[in-house]
Amino acid sequence: MDIEKAREVALSMVGVTEDQPFGPDVVTFRIGGKIFMAICLDSIDPKITIKLESDYSVELREKYECIQPAFHWNKKYWNDVYLDLLNDDMVEELIRRSYHIVFDSLPKKVKETIK
Repeated sequence: MDIEKAREVALSMVGVTEDQPFGPDVVTFRIGGKIFMAICLDSIDPKITIKLESDYSVELREKYECIQPAFHWNKKYWNDVYLDLLNDDMVEELIRRSYHIVFDSLPKKVKETIK
């Protein structure tokens, strides 16, 4: 999957917004104001950064070399996923999972405005 396809997947979900709060080299995707994915535009290898459950993150990192603790993010939850090394279905599944993890953590009032 390329970064444009990853962007399309993220933006296809309900209530997602994108911005660049860290400068022109990082695009973030938010639900309810909370980041669930970021795309690093200046990386040599196309990658996304996503939030996952801590146990699942460890499991994925042990299984796939292309999933690593995220640089400059909380390494317990945030993962760098190198897009060229995973199939598109797996990348899409991880993006959707990250979205739902962050959505589920939002206050009820915020969730009600998104649906």
